Amino acid sequence: MSGHSKWSTIKHKKGATDAKRGKLFTKLIKEITVAARMGGGDSDSNPRLRSALIAARAQNMPKDTYERAIKKGTGELEGVNYEEIIYEGYGPGGVAVLVECLTDNRNRTIAEVRHAFGKAGGNVGTDGCVAWMFDKKGLIVVNKEDSDEETLMDIALDAGAEDIKEETDLFEVISEPSDFDAVKDAIDAAGIKYEIAEITMLPQNLTKVEGKEAEQMVKFMEVLDDSDDVQKFYSNADIPDEVFDSL
Repeated sequence: MSGHSKWSTIKHKKGATDAKRGKLFTKLIKEITVAARMGGGDSDSNPRLRSALIAARAQNMPKDTYERAIKKGTGELEGVNYEEIIYEGYGPGGVAVLVECLTDNRNRTIAEVRHAFGKAGGNVGTDGCVAWMFDKKGLIVVNKEDSDEETLMDIALDAGAEDIKEETDLFEVISEPSDFDAVKDAIDAAGIKYEIAEITMLPQNLTKVEGKEAEQMVKFMEVLDDSDDVQKFYSNADIPDEVFDSL
């Protein structure tokens, strides 16, 4: 499992503190607003908005909060006009990193991102330098305590999943983005709980980082996670479980 996926799973298991939840709500509201602005306020015909609302409801965001964000996106309410920017670069040990941002101040955001990369011993690269190392996929992460492999495989593959990967204590259900909703609906219908369900960027290959570089990578992810302008980030870092456990 990539460091990013592991990081997301650990955060989900531990639960968010009030401060972290506030930051997460801010990011989700931004995503809902931009999704509604780009594709309209009807989630049935707007896959990006539908995914954003799934994430918001999973965090128990109040209905009036996400409905207000939709209205800001469609222009029914006045709101901030956010710009989407993707930065690419290299982290500790030369791992590939993609950073997706939504910002109302490009100069502020690039300064923060460059600082985060530099502090971690990495650097921001040129457009396209690492994006080719990732594939856009649907990802559903199921704890082994919540399903056995045979049951999950039967349900997910019948619904259109392309692969199921077994990790130490969980399964990763992978699908094409166009099949994600059908796979998720099938898992929901079966009553199987999951840790993560999202459209994400999966690395084609992992780069192992150990020791100090692995610790730097986790701290780097913490910094990116804390940035209000960073919506999501992805890496191909393969970080040992014991590094996460020790931190």
